[in-house]
Amino acid sequence: MGEIQNSIEAALQATQTRPIPKSAQARVRYLVRTVDKGSTRATAARLGCSQRQVERYLAGQAKRPTPRLAAAIEREIRRAWQPRLRQRAIKQAAQTGVVVETRARFGFTAAGGSTDDPRMRRITEQLPPDAAAQLLAAHQAGADEQQLAQILAGGLGFAYFRDRGRRADGLDVEIGDVDYLELGL
Repeated sequence: MGEIQNSIEAALQATQTRPIPKSAQARVRYLVRTVDKGSTRATAARLGCSQRQVERYLAGQAKRPTPRLAAAIEREIRRAWQPRLRQRAIKQAAQTGVVVETRARFGFTAAGGSTDDPRMRRITEQLPPDAAAQLLAAHQAGADEQQLAQILAGGLGFAYFRDRGRRADGLDVEIGDVDYLELGL
């Protein structure tokens, strides 16, 4: 995952109220029961392992996953843990907006005679609710890093560079080289 995807996941995980299960057996059991509705085959496809391996974890015969499988289990359990809290946080962010703090390279496409050289900027800004909703919906739908960067650039372009529509009409913002990004839901 990229920097934007990681920061969205971190912000969503910060809304959780209960800790994620510790053991691999408990994590796989949660994925099989709640996410894949009892299907060990679907869980195996999600984790990239065999159905028999998932069954071994459920039976307690396997206890320590390989590093690749441990990373897959960690990724999937974090995405699936407390789904109602995640949806509530997304709904609230779509109504109130999201605070974005980032250090990234911003470039512009603007009218002739203006400078459009990309440069590093540190920005802390409240994204408007529609841009926040679009960003989080795209993340939930599985958008890649480039698509998320375009949505984020559009939202920051409106909120910061165009001063919420009060200046620089027609300015298109491009974002690249994201040094760090934090979202506050």
